Amino acid sequence: MQTIVECVPNFSEGRDLAVVEAIVRALLAGPDVYLLDKEMDADHNRSVITFVGTRESVGKAALRGIGEAAQLIDLNHHQGAHPRLGATDVVPFVPIAGLTLEDCVQIANWVAEEAWRRFQIPTYLYEAAARHPDRKNLEDVRRGQFEGLREEVRTNPARRPDFGEGALHPTAGATVVGARKFLIAYNINLNSPDVSLAKAIAKKIRASSGGFPAVKAMGVELKARNLAQVSVNLTDFETTSIKTVFEAVRREAAAQSVDVAGSEIVGLIPRRALEDAAVGFLRVENFRPQLVIENRLEEVLTQSASTGPAATVSLRSMAEQFVNAVAAPTPAPGGGSAAALAGALAAALGEMVCGVSLKRPSLASHHAALSAARSRLGRLRAQLMENVDRDAQSYTAVMDAYKLPKTTPAEQESRQRAIEAASKTAAVVPLETAEMATAVGQELAALSDITIQQAAPDLRVAASLAETAQLGGLENVQANLPQIRDGTWLQDVRARLQALGL
Repeated sequence: MQTIVECVPNFSEGRDLAVVEAIVRALLAGPDVYLLDKEMDADHNRSVITFVGTRESVGKAALRGIGEAAQLIDLNHHQGAHPRLGATDVVPFVPIAGLTLEDCVQIANWVAEEAWRRFQIPTYLYEAAARHPDRKNLEDVRRGQFEGLREEVRTNPARRPDFGEGALHPTAGATVVGARKFLIAYNINLNSPDVSLAKAIAKKIRASSGGFPAVKAMGVELKARNLAQVSVNLTDFETTSIKTVFEAVRREAAAQSVDVAGSEIVGLIPRRALEDAAVGFLRVENFRPQLVIENRLEEVLTQSASTGPAATVSLRSMAEQFVNAVAAPTPAPGGGSAAALAGALAAALGEMVCGVSLKRPSLASHHAALSAARSRLGRLRAQLMENVDRDAQSYTAVMDAYKLPKTTPAEQESRQRAIEAASKTAAVVPLETAEMATAVGQELAALSDITIQQAAPDLRVAASLAETAQLGGLENVQANLPQIRDGTWLQDVRARLQALGL
């Protein structure tokens, strides 16, 4: 990727996992687009998706997400702590590599115009893309939210969208599109339910009220945790650091005899914005290496890059990223991803043995069979490598489902449906891993008599890895079945397990 653009669309849905996953699938349904992060917040009823793409692909991806959200989200039935104007509320583009902020302004203009043309969703331009000074700040554009702007836009020419007419979309509202520098979304939770205190602190620290430059802040209530939160956006962390903001909030809260319960990063954060010591100082509850955008970019781009004789990255460094990710104190990637990787390695060893054997004239009578086996193993390897990520993502989706609110009977039922849907995916992915590992093992068994004898140890290692992948996949299938009540679905899965001889 010679150009890299980050896009961080915010969608007005943070409770229905199925809706958010459908939007993510739409975003990723094209070439040169890579998911970096997905955050769902039930209290805010909002999801923040972070992905990267090329100059050519990122705008098209954003439009797919806008269209999908318009189909699935109705703002007339949406409630949450966070202000919102649209089903797709805001779509910022951020230059990462190979292009400028002005290039991102051009992308934003095209997306804004296309969103109106394709979906009849009015759009506003903000930040660097703003065409009017009073639309540079997102909070000014979003003033009145969906309900207020829906009425005002009909009579006040000053509130008319940049693209569209004097009416909002009846269910999807309006979308704000722009280009900006890297923004850090950072929440500080107070050990108190007093939302008035959080609002007072937010007013004191934000730039619009005479506080710190490049700081936006508001106070919100976290009903699920019975806490108040100071929700902060740092629009230029080099001007005002995350440490400065945290210390100011801590000091203001302490003056009212309230402690800081902790803080959390929403989305990703540049490496230079967090020093190692800051992780403990800030009491970041959800910190993991993948939250650092440079780390996640390196991980994603390494996975997508082709390898060959010209590759300069050492074998250790390529393997180390995955091993470190597994070693991190987070549930995913875990055993299911490790099992998929074991299966992929088994297939890769089989491919290598076939390739070496194809060079031997003495095995010419077996060349057709070796070529066919190598091709089949290559396909299995590629599919198993996909399952390394799919397994981690499916387990993360299960954890997200368990975080959904469960106060009312309706919320409990919605949460249970989300848990079951996520558990089905979390069971199917390792089942596919086990099935593919079994197929790899069968291919390897057929190679022992038609390949060079010097490679026999490699085939034995490959067979052991294939068996590990099969057993590891099956363990993860069984772990997810207790959460599933769909009898027909369970019967089908058990039939597939039986076909594996289990």
